[in-house]
Amino acid sequence: MGNIALVTGAGSGIGKAIALAFAAQGDRVIAADLDLAAAEATAKENTELITALPVDISVRAQVDELRDRTFAEVGVPNVVVNAAGWDRTDQFLNATPEFAEKVVAINYLGPVHVCSAFLPGMIDAGNGGRVINLASDAGRVGSSGESIYAGAKGGVIALTKSLAREMARHGISVNCVCPGPTDTPLFQAQDEKLKAALIKAIPFRRLARPEEVAAPVLFFASESASFITGQVISVSGGLTMAG
Repeated sequence: MGNIALVTGAGSGIGKAIALAFAAQGDRVIAADLDLAAAEATAKENTELITALPVDISVRAQVDELRDRTFAEVGVPNVVVNAAGWDRTDQFLNATPEFAEKVVAINYLGPVHVCSAFLPGMIDAGNGGRVINLASDAGRVGSSGESIYAGAKGGVIALTKSLAREMARHGISVNCVCPGPTDTPLFQAQDEKLKAALIKAIPFRRLARPEEVAAPVLFFASESASFITGQVISVSGGLTMAG
């Protein structure tokens, strides 16, 4: 029997690539996104296996509604992937309180809400399961112009390790994938000089493709990773080599 995988941020970029990769191996997928039209576009690429549902992960009530609809319409997921995220590059001293709150609400509290909503059902199902959080190498080594985002993603890394300890007795693994610069709409919205500088700094001299970030997510969800939990892997072409 295949997985039932919930993927947030599945309307574009890395989240979309992850959703399509799960469907390609025959898994049922809930493609959740703030932009329902984008999630529906993802679902159209495999209508038999992908169901699109709306959610703003920064709002707990919406996450609870997503959980209820997912359980009713598809079933209890055994794989949860927190791929939704958002940022805008700027110096820390230019950040307004509203910007900071939005970054933290989406990038840190969003995964907190999703894990809090879905883990009880996974535990009750008694079949174990996998949680894979998407953080960022900014959260491992820092990133100029992304201080608040880096802090939020560092929180996701710490959340991953702590949840891994708590969920182990339930047979649920919790791991983390940290992308470096990746060819996504969010990256393409950055300043051209910044984009060029980042690409030049990557030893492979190119951006990651979303599919390359999806690959370790599928590994963490597979039986090959059955004895791996609390781990963090970077997908950055060698840009960061964190210990």
